Amino acid sequence: MLNKLSDTIYYLANQNEKERPTLGLVCGDHSSLMIDAGNSPQHAKDFLQDIAKLNVPPVKYVVITHAHWDHFLGMNEFDATIIVNNQTNVLLEKWRNYSFDDYSLQRYVNNGEINALCMEIIQSEMPNRERFKLNSPTIIFENSITIDLGNKVCLIEQIKSTHTDDSTIIYIPDEKVIFLGDAAYCTTKNGLYHFKQSLLLPMIDDIEKYNAELYLLGHESLCDKNEMILYWEELTTTCSVVKSDSLQDAIACFKVETNREPNDNERFFMQAFVNDQIIRSQQR
Repeated sequence: MLNKLSDTIYYLANQNEKERPTLGLVCGDHSSLMIDAGNSPQHAKDFLQDIAKLNVPPVKYVVITHAHWDHFLGMNEFDATIIVNNQTNVLLEKWRNYSFDDYSLQRYVNNGEINALCMEIIQSEMPNRERFKLNSPTIIFENSITIDLGNKVCLIEQIKSTHTDDSTIIYIPDEKVIFLGDAAYCTTKNGLYHFKQSLLLPMIDDIEKYNAELYLLGHESLCDKNEMILYWEELTTTCSVVKSDSLQDAIACFKVETNREPNDNERFFMQAFVNDQIIRSQQR
């Protein structure tokens, strides 16, 4: 069921048990824009069925926030202009060459190209997929693009991100609403979850220049300004105390600087920044 933020903005909340991220809908006077296409054709169909119950203009645009499968595998269901940044387009090229029969999917899992959960979702939600081929995007932008839906402007920008190098965000200025996709999350490499320390502050600057009041995240749905401020504070504080690959040293430094024990979130973030130190040392 769609959640209504205003007369022109709706979202379908994330469903973590199905690996379904938040999907967004922004409506103007003459057309609508969707944020992300879903993790499967069925996810996209469910969203389209909910949209059909609204008295809103047709979906003319779909913006893909980044090239992780759970955000784009439903894109073939839309008779719309698909918008991606140029890095996302490069990453999607591999998926456009994939086959989706069981044998091929298992081979991709064995080769580490997709994970087992991705295969399970595809198999359960795409029963007729032997001839499935992912469509190509329609508009490929560099840096940023502006879409006017009719008295409703969407500012679309590729930003620096701790999650992926191809993260796109969407800001609706008259509503002060921003869709972040997964941009503000950590990522995983070599089996280690980590936040990219070098990109944390640049990412926050890229996001906060828009002065949003409501934030839509890929796997938490809705956050208000105060919740995001707390999130940024916990991230920046824990980032600043991690100077090596020692979690114990980071915790000791945190206690000195804050005069308290870290909470569970802060411990998770410190471990993620420590893991980033470990990954960078492996690359030297």
